[in-house]
Amino acid sequence: MNQQAGVPVIAIDGPTASGKGTVAERVADALGFHYLDSGALYRITGLAASQKGVALDDEGGVAAIAKNLDIRFENSKIYLLNHDITEDIRSESSSQNASRVAALPAVREALTLRQRAFCQPPGLVADGRDMGSVIFPDAKLKIFLTATPDARGQRRTKQLKLKGISAILGDVVTELRIRDERDSNRPIAPLKKLADAYLLDTTVISADEAVEQVLAWYQKC
Repeated sequence: MNQQAGVPVIAIDGPTASGKGTVAERVADALGFHYLDSGALYRITGLAASQKGVALDDEGGVAAIAKNLDIRFENSKIYLLNHDITEDIRSESSSQNASRVAALPAVREALTLRQRAFCQPPGLVADGRDMGSVIFPDAKLKIFLTATPDARGQRRTKQLKLKGISAILGDVVTELRIRDERDSNRPIAPLKKLADAYLLDTTVISADEAVEQVLAWYQKC
């Protein structure tokens, strides 16, 4: 077993900007469960490696950093060595760096146990790209949440502009497609819909509607 016996897990996987983080966090709040943003761990790893001058393709070096991350999650904030990096890891460059380090087997191995440790009573909602396939294969509910590249690009562009970051929709969509290709074709834990996962397309539905659907599926489990 890859999780504590009797502790329910909802695993939500999907590509960047599909809305899985928003949906997962709201579902966790609704159920009173813990929440794991697995992508944040890879973003933090990429940021920490860059700060230390370690090349992102240096598998051993990046894995060593992943094993020893001094991080904490507190009141919706993320701290690395007691520095608030919540906004730092939400940049587009951090997203791309996370995808690069996530393709390294030794890095994924280093972060696996850290992710599984989030599985605590009364339950966990985890979002990422391999939550249902690798980290929590025994999850009570598995969901593959997605949306069209154009819809995701529009959301991501809006997010960036709200933060005062210049963004061109066409460039954002291109970057999303590049990451999709990398994440879907990596040899270790590729992004894919599992046979036992529900498909939830958020292209034309609101976050509230997506949350309601997830909760409805959970009640049927």
